Amino acid sequence: MNLFRKPYQKLTDEQLMQKVASGDDKAFSELYDRYADKLLNYFFKMLWKDREMAEDFVQELFMKVIKKPEQFDDSRMFKTWIYSIANNMCKNAYRHHEVVEKAATQLHAEAQHVEFQQTDETHDFNTFRLKLDNCLSKLDENKQLTFRLRYDEHCSIQEIATQLECSEGTVKSRLFYTLKFLNAELKGFKHLLKRD
Repeated sequence: MNLFRKPYQKLTDEQLMQKVASGDDKAFSELYDRYADKLLNYFFKMLWKDREMAEDFVQELFMKVIKKPEQFDDSRMFKTWIYSIANNMCKNAYRHHEVVEKAATQLHAEAQHVEFQQTDETHDFNTFRLKLDNCLSKLDENKQLTFRLRYDEHCSIQEIATQLECSEGTVKSRLFYTLKFLNAELKGFKHLLKRD
């Protein structure tokens, strides 16, 4: 079995995606092996530490990859592309969560005939995540991904530079610009923004 996989292990992510687009199952398996655990970790941290939800999201993400491989633009890095999709999936989950939470709150308020004050820490954090994601979506993908790897994945500057194939100076510059932008946009959430 290893003999079949060896040639694939030498290919870049982008080369594997080209093969996936032509229906190569072994290339897909190699990409899955490379990214499934990393993406599971990412989703687990991003989605309220819900392991079952994280596992479902990994499966859903790879279903998107195998069903529509032609959506991958081979002029981009595969890693940036797949994390962008993962990020969008999380944003949709936050929106859905907020809608459900608001509906539950309204029902509760109607049942109790009292005004419900949504000042608890969880609501504060969920509101923050939505606003943060909205702000990050205004930035280019490299800045978004650098920020996610640093603050959601807790990668070091050196690890990010290696993963994104750029210099440590570039990573620091992207983080500086992004944090400056977010501090201006999210003034009311500074206590949640500083997480280093």
